[in-house]
Amino acid sequence: MYSLLTEIRHNPLLWLLVFVPALFIAKAIKADAHTLLFILSVLAIVPLAAMLSHATESVAAKTGDAVGGLLNATLGNLTELVIAVTALRAGQYMLVKASIAGAIVTNILFMLGGSFLLGGLRHHVQEYNRVNARLQAGLLFLATIALLIPSAVSSADSAAAAAFSQNLSNWLAVLLMIAYGLGLVFSLKTHRELFKSAEHEESKGDDHDDSVWPVKLALIVLAAVTVLVALVSEVFVESVQHAAEAFGMTPAFVGFIVVALVGGAAEVASAFAAARKDRLDLSVGIALGSAAQIALFVAPVLVLLSYVVGPSPMSLQFWPGAVVMMLIATITASLVTNSGRSAWFVGVLVLMVYLVFAMTLYLMPPRAQ
Repeated sequence: MYSLLTEIRHNPLLWLLVFVPALFIAKAIKADAHTLLFILSVLAIVPLAAMLSHATESVAAKTGDAVGGLLNATLGNLTELVIAVTALRAGQYMLVKASIAGAIVTNILFMLGGSFLLGGLRHHVQEYNRVNARLQAGLLFLATIALLIPSAVSSADSAAAAAFSQNLSNWLAVLLMIAYGLGLVFSLKTHRELFKSAEHEESKGDDHDDSVWPVKLALIVLAAVTVLVALVSEVFVESVQHAAEAFGMTPAFVGFIVVALVGGAAEVASAFAAARKDRLDLSVGIALGSAAQIALFVAPVLVLLSYVVGPSPMSLQFWPGAVVMMLIATITASLVTNSGRSAWFVGVLVLMVYLVFAMTLYLMPPRAQ
């Protein structure tokens, strides 16, 4: 506990934790002040993301970057899952699908590109395990194909499209979850030696780092912060649409960019911090691992959950623009991670692709969405 209090006292970013109780107080007093609640929820997520980042790094220092990246991706994606389930319960299926597609693209392009850029500005050339990157990119390509098929075949026969698309989506959801589970067995059990890299040398140095928390404290903080992030995310979902109108943002931009960035704030903070410390294996593991987990696990789970919490079943049929963006993002990740080395300009190129998407969605007329 002393380590936690010391970190809060010496890290000005964690002083923003005061906005967490401020958000819940404002929610109780004035629930209809959507713009205020939106701003407070964003400010509250920032320090929570920083704490989640530090706790994850402490666990990764003991377990290795492969497990640490998986742990961070899983806990970070709980935020996206809470946001999506809240929208699912309200029947906002377009927002759910936009947040899924946006989270995949944001994790691949913004998180990976930002990690390459920030890490490259401090270190001339960085290296990472390209085997892990190739595995995650392969899983993402599989998921993109699975999301492309319902969208492609549904337009062939509009009369029977709805029933066929829903039935196909259900089977694809099961297939994707099986593929994701087998991928974990491959990377963490049967061929785990292929995914070891410089993480062992880095972790030795971390053992002498006083800023690394004990594993028990780190796990407690991870659990507590994850719950707080989930609660803050619920307030964010309730206020984001109204705040978007006040700020002049289009619905497509909100679902694809804003919700994805806020929902993945914890993972972004962890990936960027790891890249600055020359632990690019952890950054790549978080970015691509999180995207793969959303595509192969979160999205299928939401399809099955729609039968329980949604007003009607949800399919995996996305609009063509979303599928194209996910496909381009996956191809980009495959190209830039092929060498296992990175420099700051590689990050710039990846971020430029993301900015092209963001600019298009922001300027797109509402009718075209």
